Amino acid sequence: MLPFTLQQLRILKAVATEKSFTKAAEILYMSQPSLSKQIKTLEKNLDILLINRENNKISLTENGKVFLQYSERILALCEESCRALIDLKNGDRGNLTVGASQTIGTYLMPRFLALFAQKYPQIDLKVQVNSTRLIAKNVLNREVDIAVVGGDVPNELRKKLQIEHFVEDELSLIVPKSHPFSKKKLIKKDDLYHLNFITLNSNSTIRKFIDNILKQNDIETKQLKIIMQLNSIEGIKTAVSLGLGAAFVSSSAIEKEIELNTIDIVKIENIKITRTLSILSNPECYKSKAFEFFSYELRKLKESSIN
Repeated sequence: MLPFTLQQLRILKAVATEKSFTKAAEILYMSQPSLSKQIKTLEKNLDILLINRENNKISLTENGKVFLQYSERILALCEESCRALIDLKNGDRGNLTVGASQTIGTYLMPRFLALFAQKYPQIDLKVQVNSTRLIAKNVLNREVDIAVVGGDVPNELRKKLQIEHFVEDELSLIVPKSHPFSKKKLIKKDDLYHLNFITLNSNSTIRKFIDNILKQNDIETKQLKIIMQLNSIEGIKTAVSLGLGAAFVSSSAIEKEIELNTIDIVKIENIKITRTLSILSNPECYKSKAFEFFSYELRKLKESSIN
């Protein structure tokens, strides 16, 4: 007989996430005394302390952190087995959790997801938008079925995931309509030193990627004039539209601004900054009908972008 129940694993996960017995009890629709009793029973059966309770602060012990990792995997497998059975019973019906990194989830995926939902109304979609690292980790943990990301997948995760090339995303140089460069079709590399740049912060994955490409093209990034660092692409686009400076932004993020004619794209001689978008999945996971439909539509989009 196992020393734990699935409900106790759900309780442990909720407590670890919420860092509060009260909040965990609320999201699980149970009383706090009942939740506390289940945790104590779990600790007693395992004969280890899972949760530190000091000065009204809740945290997992080292044993608790290790057990939580296995708990999450067990719960994910249970959900996966249920999806497999539902697939067999209902045919084309099912659930799908889709992941996306920040820029993709904000600008590229919404339209695709809307079209997918119209074509497959029988599939219940859930979407997670986060950093590439966290999305990749959730795919590995079976919390996300399939994902599209733009950043580099960490090596320790890359080895365990199935990674498929999706499309190339161009990072365009945008300037205000009032800027003299907006009348030019092409500028030289040295012209970059005469621009006032608005960027994401220096820790941003996209910022690091752009800097690396510029350095590879013999551009001294430290000599570029950065007048403002913002924490969102929306903020950067607004600042450029208002005439405050220039910026490198994903082409998928500026469709509205191009349509409204509030900015211009300027090409740089012999430089094109593109990054590869990738599709992530877990090779060990059961592939549901919903997964197959979503993968099929992604590949259709990929083929249309090539043609």
